[in-house]
Amino acid sequence: MAVPFDYYRIFFQVARYGNITTAARALFLSQPTVSKSIQNLESELGCCLFHRSKNGVTLTPEGELLYTQVAQACAHLAKAEEELESRKALQEGVVRIGASEMTLHHYLLPYLEEFRSRFPAVRLKIANLTTPGAMHSLDEGLIDFAVIMAPEEQSDLTITPLGSFQDMAIAGQQCGELKNRVVTLAELQQYPLICMESGTSSRRFLEQIFQEEKLTLRPDIELATVDLIVPMTAHNLGIGFVPREFAQPALEAGTVFALQLEKPLPVRQIALIQNPAQPVSLAGQAFLRLLREDPLGFGPHPVKTS
Repeated sequence: MAVPFDYYRIFFQVARYGNITTAARALFLSQPTVSKSIQNLESELGCCLFHRSKNGVTLTPEGELLYTQVAQACAHLAKAEEELESRKALQEGVVRIGASEMTLHHYLLPYLEEFRSRFPAVRLKIANLTTPGAMHSLDEGLIDFAVIMAPEEQSDLTITPLGSFQDMAIAGQQCGELKNRVVTLAELQQYPLICMESGTSSRRFLEQIFQEEKLTLRPDIELATVDLIVPMTAHNLGIGFVPREFAQPALEAGTVFALQLEKPLPVRQIALIQNPAQPVSLAGQAFLRLLREDPLGFGPHPVKTS
């Protein structure tokens, strides 16, 4: 038995007001339409729901039983509609973002701050993920979207370039013999090397660069977070590979210096990754609009994608 929900909605209002004319007014329907709907509902259910009188209508025992359940259903629906309106107004909601430490530092943090200032009631759930981890989370629907290093492998995910940055090699002051001259990656292999741990996009990026020179990357120090590379290099524990923005304060302070590589490290891209098969929440859509508006001026650099 598939009874149209409109019949129940009309039944609820008639029972609530105890009067068909008043209920019709509240529903913006004609009185005959309301009366016909009640008759159809009684016919579908096979029982009388109302006692009719000149003063209005009252519920039969069967009508009382039905009203108890329909009232609960209508209350749940009203609450759901209210919550949806609240979400549409961004007075609540959740944005689930996957991001690597690198992309948080280089791109995302100012946008997170701006979004929080605009929509303080929306929760921001940030998952710190590697590029493969973020792509897996997108496939599983665990995050709305990811802001990560642009993956090289092909996939069914949607990839939109957001920005770019360039890595550099740095050394501590005890490596003064490397200052003011061009050095090769082969020469750097004679020194302890510091880089990100295996499995990260930064590590794979460096491994590929070394392979192109027919070299094998064998770091002495492998770190889980990029922000430790500069201080370890400044303490003369090895040659570090790090994005320029991370090294800039130490470069200005003179605790490290930039190496002049024979072949500068290629520019890397930060990208927005989305799963077209997974819908994005209303709050997530608002965050994506913020990225597109680019009020902070961090729009895409003119860098070619692979």
